[in-house]
Amino acid sequence: MTQELVEVLFVDPFDLMNTIGLVAFALVGATKAIREEFDLFGVTVVGLATAFAGGMTRDLLVNRIPLALSSPIEIGLGLFGVGLAVGISAALDSADTHPLTLFSDAVGLTAFTVTGAIVATQADISVFGVVAIATINAVGGGAIADVLLDRPPFILLDDFYASCAVLGGSTYWVVLTATGSNGTAAAVCAVTVIGTRFSALVHGWSIPKAQVLKSTGERHSRHD
Repeated sequence: MTQELVEVLFVDPFDLMNTIGLVAFALVGATKAIREEFDLFGVTVVGLATAFAGGMTRDLLVNRIPLALSSPIEIGLGLFGVGLAVGISAALDSADTHPLTLFSDAVGLTAFTVTGAIVATQADISVFGVVAIATINAVGGGAIADVLLDRPPFILLDDFYASCAVLGGSTYWVVLTATGSNGTAAAVCAVTVIGTRFSALVHGWSIPKAQVLKSTGERHSRHD
């Protein structure tokens, strides 16, 4: 049984990335809920929502039963991530902003971009659909978690985050079209997402706000 599980995880890109993403995002979501002083039930709900909401939306969009409702292993992985968050928060101060949590978030974003792109490609939809579903899979859980935490989804406000998933989904489609190799496309997609996300964290990248564009235009008008 153990050997079969190991073979599946290391041969099938979807299963490997899905496992990584579930644990990583459950950890990240639960850590945020702990910071807001939710009780253990609330921490679990937010953690599981972060892990599963994006994937469930993905599955509904391609007309299949969500894996979270058909596989007890998925729930177990999510609960494992929540348990890790509880342990980390007990051991560390400001666990939600600790490099370990930021790393987990980047890994989860990467893993779910890949799984979303794989599922969308298997559903034989357009390139726009592949990119859209990869992005929804990657950031949907975090957006739902922010709503549960009573704050606007941060992907709509600042930071270079969802854009990493857009780039990754686009890269997956290009590489798969060029090579025909799902494994190669998944690997290049993963490198693209995690590379751009880490670069954004290091260099403080963000998407310009409309107010910035407006003020820039006004300055140019005055100079003219």
